[in-house]
Amino acid sequence: MPDQLPIRVVVEDDLRRSRLTVAFRLILAIPHILWFFIWSLGAFILAIVAWVIGIVRGRLPDGLHDFFASYVRYSTHFFAYVLLAANPYPGFTGRQGSYPLDVEIAGPEPQRRLTIAFRLFLAIPAIIIASTLLSTPFAGGGGSGQNDEWGGGEYAFLGGGGVAFLVGFLAWFSCLARARMPRGFRDLLTYALRYNAQMTAYLFFVTARYPDSDPAEPRAAGDEGIPPQAVRMTVDDDGRRSRVTVFFRLFLTFPHLVWLTLWGVAALLAALANWVATLVSGRPPRVLHRFLSAYVRYTVHVAAFLFLVANPFPGFTGAPGYPVDVEIDPPEPQPRLASAFRLLLALPALLLGGTLLGLLFVVGMLGWFASLATGRMPEGLRNAGAFTLRYGAQVDAYGLYLLTARYPYSGPSRPAEPAAEPYDEPGAPLAATA
Repeated sequence: MPDQLPIRVVVEDDLRRSRLTVAFRLILAIPHILWFFIWSLGAFILAIVAWVIGIVRGRLPDGLHDFFASYVRYSTHFFAYVLLAANPYPGFTGRQGSYPLDVEIAGPEPQRRLTIAFRLFLAIPAIIIASTLLSTPFAGGGGSGQNDEWGGGEYAFLGGGGVAFLVGFLAWFSCLARARMPRGFRDLLTYALRYNAQMTAYLFFVTARYPDSDPAEPRAAGDEGIPPQAVRMTVDDDGRRSRVTVFFRLFLTFPHLVWLTLWGVAALLAALANWVATLVSGRPPRVLHRFLSAYVRYTVHVAAFLFLVANPFPGFTGAPGYPVDVEIDPPEPQPRLASAFRLLLALPALLLGGTLLGLLFVVGMLGWFASLATGRMPEGLRNAGAFTLRYGAQVDAYGLYLLTARYPYSGPSRPAEPAAEPYDEPGAPLAATA
């Protein structure tokens, strides 16, 4: 269960940011950058010693465990400060409880010698996921994890680096303008930092528990404050995968890719008509809303099938009922000014969606090997893929097709049902005002 994880991230942050320290964040972080580099060198050297001791004894000595635990906490504090996931200047020791975004680490525990011996090899999938979230770009383009319209045409110019660094870059402008960190950005950074902390702790023998890639676990404190979403993801999947269809998944998806391209041409024309109609009447026509909603659902179904987030062969109409599906609210009034400049307002979401496509590709790649080996899709990978598809569908619905005036919510946490304040994202106040 999530509450039993030996590596847990605790967040006590009110989202307020100091404009002055935000403006000079990188300069202020220079001492920490140097110290992080020095500490990292020491950690890698001691990791060799820990590896030998772990193979011999089956556990780390308390001193080495505490050293690596402090390093994991400090690196999390450091990245949280640089990326604006937290506001106070961090200490240099990685002391537990000293920072608003902190890491709780369980004490030393016995570990299997065989897994210690091959720890670096076993950690490769986790390293790939952590690199996608925190630093290394694995794919460019694509805003919503869908074929041409979700990864090629509209978003081809939007490739980027790691998810967390793009979020930090976008958050810098938002914090300067509003002296406040968008809730979705903070939560997405928390997910990236949590996974990186778990990966580092596993790699350095602090724990034998493999990192949990589920974005919504453990449930963050304050999830009840997340506003309801106009485009919602539903997942009704038991995790089982057919090895035969997994092996030939790309080939089986080909007819859908052809149909998606053809439908995409009609969707583009419908989107232009919907934009004009929304400017004139202040709300999308029901017939266009229904047509474009079916297209958004269909792209999610195809992407879920292709990247192994779901197993059944999808239909060709975008009808509701697929195991990984999206629910879209009916047409609602939309402000004409926000509709006129919708693409400009959606640019941050388009950039983030393009970078999240890298995570979806990693989910599909790792899930392919796991599903062939075990006949099951790991739940954490499936949920990570569902998160990227949900955000991509929200980007499409808001930025491209004007199906909703609610800004995409970038946080991976589960939304609450009761209505709350408008989304706390760049462009949200204008876009969410009817």
